Amino acid sequence: MAGIFLLLLLAVTSQTSPAAGETPPTFLKSVKPNPMSHLTEKLSHFRFYWHDVASGPTPSVINIVKPPSTNKTVPSPTMFGAVNMIDDALTEGPEPGSKLLGRAQGFYGIASQEEVGLLMAMNFVLLTGKYNGSTLTILGRNPVFEKVREMPVVGGSGVFRFARGYVQASTHTFDGKTGDAVVEYNVYVLHY
Repeated sequence: MAGIFLLLLLAVTSQTSPAAGETPPTFLKSVKPNPMSHLTEKLSHFRFYWHDVASGPTPSVINIVKPPSTNKTVPSPTMFGAVNMIDDALTEGPEPGSKLLGRAQGFYGIASQEEVGLLMAMNFVLLTGKYNGSTLTILGRNPVFEKVREMPVVGGSGVFRFARGYVQASTHTFDGKTGDAVVEYNVYVLHY
């Protein structure tokens, strides 16, 4: 017991900040509290159509982890545990040939045993106009059979540094035979 206490004491005292007059670590540098304070924060609304294509010769979604079987032959009815990697087109309209605005790159996994509830982690990589090369990062729960699902925007890059907001997803079309889906995403994001 005394050995554990001594280890804890050493761990706590070895991780304290430098005393007055000591040189701070070289990997640490203070910055202004808000380097973006001179810019005006604005709210933008974007609408994309997300094309998750599982069929055909060039699918945009692939299964990378199969769901475990509950009785060695039958997978879970919700496919709990499955993980899919995506590189989905984001288009201006719901048609596959509509203007390409960006790509949704990331993955989603089925994280619910009770319903088809996805954990989605993806970047919307924008390819047009002043947003070209900028990204928005979405991380959240998507219960796909609800009419409208909401997930948070947790950050971004480029024009969207320090971004925060939310997306609302609603299924436009879903083909139960192929697994192909088109989902409308309305993105509301605060950014500088």
